[in-house]
Amino acid sequence: MYIARAVYTGMLLLIVATCWLVVTGTQAIETAGETGRFAATLLRILAPLQLVLAALSAAAVSAVSVTSEKDRRTLELLLVSSLTDAEIVLGKLAASLLQVLLLLVSAIPVFALVSLFGGVTNAQLARLFAVTAAAAIASASLANAIAFWKETTFQTIAVTLFGLSLWTAAGEVVASLAGNTAAAAFSPARAVFAAIEPAGAGGSLGFLAVCLGVVVASGLVATLRLRPWNLVGGSRYESVRADTASITDTRTVWSRPVLWKELCTRAHGRAIVFVRVAWLALFAAAIWGILQQSGQQRPDRLALALAVLPMTLASLVSVTALAVTSVTTERDRGSLDLLLVSDLEPAEFVWGKLAGVFYVAREMVLLPLAACGVLVAFGQASLENGIYLAIGLSTLLFFSAVLGLHAGLTHGSSRQAIVVALGTVVFLFVGVATVMRIMVSFGGNFELQLAPFLAVVVGGAVGLYAALSARNPSPAIGWASALLPSLTFVAITGFLQGSTLQVLLVTVVAYGFATTAMLVPAIGAFDLLTGRTTGTL
Repeated sequence: MYIARAVYTGMLLLIVATCWLVVTGTQAIETAGETGRFAATLLRILAPLQLVLAALSAAAVSAVSVTSEKDRRTLELLLVSSLTDAEIVLGKLAASLLQVLLLLVSAIPVFALVSLFGGVTNAQLARLFAVTAAAAIASASLANAIAFWKETTFQTIAVTLFGLSLWTAAGEVVASLAGNTAAAAFSPARAVFAAIEPAGAGGSLGFLAVCLGVVVASGLVATLRLRPWNLVGGSRYESVRADTASITDTRTVWSRPVLWKELCTRAHGRAIVFVRVAWLALFAAAIWGILQQSGQQRPDRLALALAVLPMTLASLVSVTALAVTSVTTERDRGSLDLLLVSDLEPAEFVWGKLAGVFYVAREMVLLPLAACGVLVAFGQASLENGIYLAIGLSTLLFFSAVLGLHAGLTHGSSRQAIVVALGTVVFLFVGVATVMRIMVSFGGNFELQLAPFLAVVVGGAVGLYAALSARNPSPAIGWASALLPSLTFVAITGFLQGSTLQVLLVTVVAYGFATTAMLVPAIGAFDLLTGRTTGTL
């Protein structure tokens, strides 16, 4: 945890230094007003970044904290102890929040440094941290309740992502119907930008009240339903007894047992239907955003991207979560050890898991691809661009699945594997988008911005290499880590410039190479990654 806080603080300091170098390299800073405008713009870059990282980190840590207890069968020990239901629920929530809140505390000196430039008051910073902490606590409380409810880690992460996406989408609906002031009291994103405004106290107070309601409601539901959900007689154990009662049924196992288990059993839980219905709702929201632009003569490409982006990013994160939990669940339940003593071939295990991931997450894979067809059908994109988009999305989805499988095999700790896999996806998109926001906000000669830009990209590449090559370093993974951040930046730049073919080629080459760099060791070095050895002594 000390390393995480140091990395987070260093990243914020690097962003501040990059922005300052960009500004001083493109213009002369001579008056206090210019430094004040710099500080205000810098705060608008750091604030949403901190919100995204805090909310997602709090939700992920809280979800994994509970689901790891379920996977290891230690939650039953807590339920039969002298602890009350409220102590179990609030204790797991508090333990998860402690790590995230410490990250926010470590960021206070960096934001205080921003205020030294002028143009930013202490009241603005106080509102910003209050809104960010409230959003993190609400996200963690929501994930905590869902984790006690759902059976598996994947279901918990998927439903939590849907809940957060729905929260953000509902905020935009409120903004379109009632205005920005009402949306600032409901939407996390709107509340953060309202908090850093000089007169943003009203919206901030309303948002704090909404977050308090979310925390109280989710905590109360989790406390009241803890034992019905998780004790004998609850839905989870009724499903276990139903599976046990059906053991006597004769079923023929395929010659590929891993593939058979993923496709023909409920390896990822019984209540997966709820997740699929949730993603249908998210798909409907994306289609609604597309239809909003269909009546315009010149559709706004950025508005279309923002309409489809939440569903697409959530699909990538969910596929990654499903892939990594398909391995960590095997390890936590001890079934991976049984596979290691069998004559299972590495390729059979890897391809069986990948096929199972895409089968279980078929809605999360097919719905983004169907959105490409909707764009073409309503004239928002040409047939050529629709094909480009479908190929690019397929490449990213396959990369996400292989990334999750790679993280699950290379990291022995389930929590570490899940955090690394999800953190990599978030970094590649949120991190690169932040760099682009820096360059747009402090525009000027690109040659003068190149050095600080490379500093951020190189720092991200080093962190990416450390995460992906934890137990099996290779030159291919090194090259993939070095190229992915910069090529992702090139792809997003090509999209903004309208060069669709460039976006496709860069995406396929960059993420295809990274996928191969992780997939080949997963098959060829399977024994090394899992700890099994076939060599002679």
